[in-house]
Amino acid sequence: MSKAGETILGGAREALAYARGEREGFVVHVPERVDVKAVRQRLGLSQAKFANRFGFALDAVRNWEQGRRQPDVAARAFLMVIDREPEAVRRALSVPATDRRPEPKPTAPRRRAS
Repeated sequence: MSKAGETILGGAREALAYARGEREGFVVHVPERVDVKAVRQRLGLSQAKFANRFGFALDAVRNWEQGRRQPDVAARAFLMVIDREPEAVRRALSVPATDRRPEPKPTAPRRRAS
């Protein structure tokens, strides 16, 4: 992971720890509501692409946008980072091709002995 990605994720972890009351010393504001649709539309992404790019379940994005559910505090904090620094999040979450593990080769099903 890049240095910028490590810094962003570290900050997000600190913010979450503070929100949970596990850390003192700075003020974090995680809003009660995040307009997920507005964040997604500013990025010019479909619901499916937004979910895929940032690791959300597509159903979660749909439910958030349609008001059936609200993101939890960690998701709201992450959505705020996505809204303010989308390229930094993309860099932090991307895996360089050299770091990818090859996918296992499928094996043929075993035949039953007759």
